[in-house]
Order: sequence, then structure tokens, then C-alpha cells
Amino acid sequence: MNKVKGLKNKIISKLKQIKEEKLISKYIKENIIFVMYVIINIINSTLLRAVTMKSLSNILLPKPLIADLAVVIILGSFNFLFKKNKNQVIYLSILTFIFTFLCTANSIYYTYYTSFASFSMLSLTQFIAPVGDAVVENVLQIKDLVYLIPLFVFYIFLFFHKKDYKEKYSIKRKRKDNFTKAVISGAILLILFCITLTPLEVSRFIKQWNKEYVVQRFGIYVYQLNDGVTSLQPKINSMFGYDKAAKEVREYLDKKNSQLEYSKENEYTNIFKGKNVIVIHAESLQTFVFDTQFNGQEVAPNFKRLAQEGIYFSNYYSQVSVGTSSDAELTFNTSLMPTKSGTAFVSYSDRTYESTPNKLKEMGYYTFSMHGNTADYWNRRVMHENFGYDRFYSKIDYNVTKENTIGLGISDKDFFDQSITYLEEIKKEHEKYYGLLITLTNHTPFSEVSKYGEFDVDIKEKVTNENGEEEEKAYPYMEGTKLGNYFKSVHYADEAMGEFIEKLDEKGLLDNTILVIYGDHDARLSKSDYVRLYNYDKENDDVYSSDDPNYVKFDNYEYELNRKVPFIIWSKDTKYSTEVPYVMGMYDAMPTLGNMLGFKNEYALGHDIFNIKDNNIVVFPNGNWVTNKVYYNAQKGEYLSLMDEAIDANYIEENTKYTDELLGISNNIIVFDIIKKEMEQNNE
Repeated sequence: MNKVKGLKNKIISKLKQIKEEKLISKYIKENIIFVMYVIINIINSTLLRAVTMKSLSNILLPKPLIADLAVVIILGSFNFLFKKNKNQVIYLSILTFIFTFLCTANSIYYTYYTSFASFSMLSLTQFIAPVGDAVVENVLQIKDLVYLIPLFVFYIFLFFHKKDYKEKYSIKRKRKDNFTKAVISGAILLILFCITLTPLEVSRFIKQWNKEYVVQRFGIYVYQLNDGVTSLQPKINSMFGYDKAAKEVREYLDKKNSQLEYSKENEYTNIFKGKNVIVIHAESLQTFVFDTQFNGQEVAPNFKRLAQEGIYFSNYYSQVSVGTSSDAELTFNTSLMPTKSGTAFVSYSDRTYESTPNKLKEMGYYTFSMHGNTADYWNRRVMHENFGYDRFYSKIDYNVTKENTIGLGISDKDFFDQSITYLEEIKKEHEKYYGLLITLTNHTPFSEVSKYGEFDVDIKEKVTNENGEEEEKAYPYMEGTKLGNYFKSVHYADEAMGEFIEKLDEKGLLDNTILVIYGDHDARLSKSDYVRLYNYDKENDDVYSSDDPNYVKFDNYEYELNRKVPFIIWSKDTKYSTEVPYVMGMYDAMPTLGNMLGFKNEYALGHDIFNIKDNNIVVFPNGNWVTNKVYYNAQKGEYLSLMDEAIDANYIEENTKYTDELLGISNNIIVFDIIKKEMEQNNE
């Protein structure tokens, strides 16, 4: 008791000494540049949370502020080890530039992915560069440049304090003293931060699935340091820890596959066995466009007709991460999720996968893929061979000219038209085939409007003028908006699809064939354009205010739910006209199709939707999940009830636990190449 009292008295005495001797103000005066460096970089990290997560509670949270402060102080403290003041300032200037770059890059990245950037993305720059225009047009915004203002303020401040760093520090002891004080201060803040962490926060920090949550609780600088370490883990983990990972995977899959209600036969078992399959990977095609029209003209009449005539999975979600289209191919073909770090197509192209093409090859199918872009984009040349495609028709196999190019490459109409010739040859040479056609035109930035053809996204009405004559009046509505241009692009892609089906029919290529169509991911457009779509005030060419009775709420939950993509199975031979409303993820496509075509994949993480039905859950790479009852946001720890009913806390807890487990299992299957090693053991 006396010791505690004595320690308390010492602390009080020290605080009094600091106050009486004005040590803080003295330290600030002597180290004004270092103090300014700290302030500037804390302002930027706080700005990032304000700009991205846009919540006052996120801005005022003490934990990320303390964490960022600790990192900034500790890293900055090393400036005191330089003998010359000038070198100290150069060091602090470089650090400030790096911190500013991190904030700016993450702000831009968040606009497109609603997540934060990773060092593993550096390996993907060759695939991001070709869509640079899309970044400038659709992603880069004025708000993303706000972090440059504090940087310029810091540099201007340095310019007017040149005299403070023109002379040498001659007192070595003083430099060491300043260094020690700074390091200890940073360490105290770090310890204070660590002792306030909860087990949940520590768990999510280690797993790094939920990047927004990590930045929200740990700050951007701690997140980025942790991400640097995490990005190196795949190389290290693949050499260690296999036995533990394999055991967890086996136990998980044994439990999943033993649940007979999820693996039994159903009314769709083998209905397409032996049929040819043509899969259309529809770039950026979202479901909501099927119910959108302008002036009585539908945006996507052909896709909508196929949905009405075929088997239409209307509650289907893409589960892509930073690999976008390549992630869609991975999950659609293997029923695995994107990897925690990097992308499977680039970082793990040498792994063994149980894929739909491989399974069908075992059943005597000829398999192929077609894409009008270069074969090495997203490393498809390697991965398509790995997946089991016998032939990859890429850009060199198509006649691509300036005239038939839209956006990233050959237009959908020319792509489909030239693909018909190859399809005819394949049909002549092979009894059964499975082919994937990847479209290009409907890719962001949706800027080549003149090439999409005529499709107005305004409002036209007949009105009576002052002379009593009827005339047409037009209101701009979605014209000139990015979402409006997206509708024009989709309409073009829809026309191309309609013409393709007609030509397939003319050539007899629809006989004994099913057509499978899936959207790879959403168009990644801003929420503000959707608010205009659903709340247009034509009289004022503006958006209704939120208190207007005509206002339709479109918040973050509506935005997420609106990102659904279509999944359609269509056959000329039979009109199924069946809508499947169960919530479904892209990882459910392979098990569902496999049941119809006559194969199973024991490593699939998804389910045959016709067996699991209402009990399904769709897990997203960021830790969010959705069921028929709830959409759960893991970043905020909040959910939206989708059936206007009370949700039990255990339901949220169990599904969140399942989500974390599934993401870990999927990552381990790929990182440790478990499929290959399990196959080798089974064959011994």
C-alpha cells in the first residue's frame, strides 16, 4: 500500500515539475519541426477515416488516434539520431511524404473497392495499368487530394524555418535525450493502446480479412505496417504449418460433406448431363438493370428474356476481392474464395484446383475459353491451363482493329461474331464441349458513349404548349451521369447478346446445349448516382430532399444489396421459366451446376442451392455476410433485417463465426496447396 502511495506521489511530483518548469512548451519550442511533423500526419490519418468511413464516431474514436500517434512518434524519433538538423528535416520530410502517399492511395482505393489497399497489390500493377483511364474517370475524386494540403503546409512551414536547421547539433547528449523522450512517449502510447484491445479486435487484426474494421480500430499506419508483414506470410506459411492447416480443412470438409441434406440428389440432378455448355462471363452486369427502362425501352431486354425463359437465380451475389474478374472466375469455377493476400490467379497460379473444366474433361468434354484481351492479363494464360481448358482463344486469335475496339479491347459484337467460327469448328471436331466466353465492352469507365448506339436515358413526355398543341418535352434524368453511361453500355452488351444467340441458333449451336450467364461483379459506381436514379425531381432537374414524401431511401445497405449480379441457365430445348429466390453466392454456382451436369467437388465451399435453399449464407471476402434474413456489416458490427423480424443475437454470432472459419479454410486450401497434397496421399 505504501509503495502504491509512494509511486502516486512521485507521479504527482513529476507532473508538478513539468507544469512549473513549463517543460512541454519548452520541448515544443526546441523541437517545433518534429511537433509539426506529428500534427500534420495525425491530421491526414484522421482525414482518411473521415473521408472513407464518413462517420463522426469513426473520426472521434480514441484507439486509432492513439495507434497512429504512437507509430508517427516512434518512426519520427529516429530523426534525432542525425547529427545535422538539415538531415533530420529531410528524414521527417520523407516520412511525411510516405504517410501522405499512404493516405491518398488508400482513399482512392477505398472509393473503388470499399476497402483499404494492400502491399500485395504491388504485384498486380501490370493488370491495373490498362484500366488507368477508369481510375481517373470513375475513381479519382477531389476529396482524394485533400491529404496534399497538410503536406504542402508542412513544406511551407519548413521553408520559413530554414534557420532552425542550418547549424549542426554539437551536443550529442541532447540528441540522445530527445530521441529517448520521443521513443518512450511513443512506447507509452503503444502500451496504452494495446491494453485497451479486446480479444475480437486482436483476432481481426491478425486475420486481416476485414480491412475496414482494422483501420477503424487500429488506424491506417498500424494497418499498413501489419499488412506489410501479412503480405510476406504466404511465402512463409506455405513452408510451415501445413499439418495444422490440412487437419482443419479435412475436419471442416468432412463435417460439411456429411450433412446429407446438403448433398443429396434433387429434381435437378443430372438434367443437363451430356449436354454442351457455353458460359458467358458478363462483365459488370448487375441484376437491377433487368427491371430498369427509359421511355418504355428496357435497358436489357435480351438478358431479361433469357432470365424469364430459363432458370434464373435472382438473389445471386458476386464474392470478388481485389482480383475482380479473375476472382469471379476462381470462385465460379472452383467454389473457393479469393485469397487473403494477393490474388489466386497471380500469387497462387501453381496450385492445384478442382475446377469445372477439369471435372468435365474427366467426363469426356473438350474444354476451351475465349477472351478478346491479351492472354497474360490476370495471368489467364497460366490459370486457364491450370483449370483444365484445352485451348485458350485470346486477343491474337481475333481480328482486333481500331474500328471494332471499345474500351479495353474488341467490342462484344465483334467478339461474339468471330467466336461463332471457332464454335462451329469445335462442334465438328468434338462430341461434347464446355466453353467460357469472357466479354469486355461493359467494363468501366463506360465513357465511349458514341460507340454504344442510340439509347436515351432521359425522360420524354408529351405536354400541351401555350397554343394548345402537343409537343415532346425532355428532362435530362440520367444523361451525363456515370450510371447513365453504364445503362447505355449495358444496352449495347444486351444487343450483342441477342445477336449472338440468333447466330448460335442459325448455326445449330444451341442444339443439345445449355447457355450459362453470370455477371462477374458490380459496376463499382458511386452511391450518389443511384440516389439520383431513384429520387429524380424532373421539375428542378435535381434530387428530392430526404424529407420529401417521394424520397426513396438508398443508404449503404441498399447499395450493397443492389450489387447483386445475374446467374442464368437457359436452354433452347426447354423453357423452364423458373426463378430461384434463395440467397446465393458465386461459390454456390459450381455445386449447383455440378449436380445438373453429373459431377461433384468434395473441396467445394458452396452448396447446391436446391438442397440448402433457405439455409444458405453468402460470405464476402471482407467478412460481411448475407442470408435470406440478414445483411451483416462486419466493419460496423451492425446488420439490416431483410424480413422485418427480430434477429436473435446467437444467429449473428454463429454466422459471423462461420464466416471467419470459412474464409480461413478457403485461404488455407489455396496457400498450402492442400488439394494437390491430399490427392497425392490418396494415390499412394
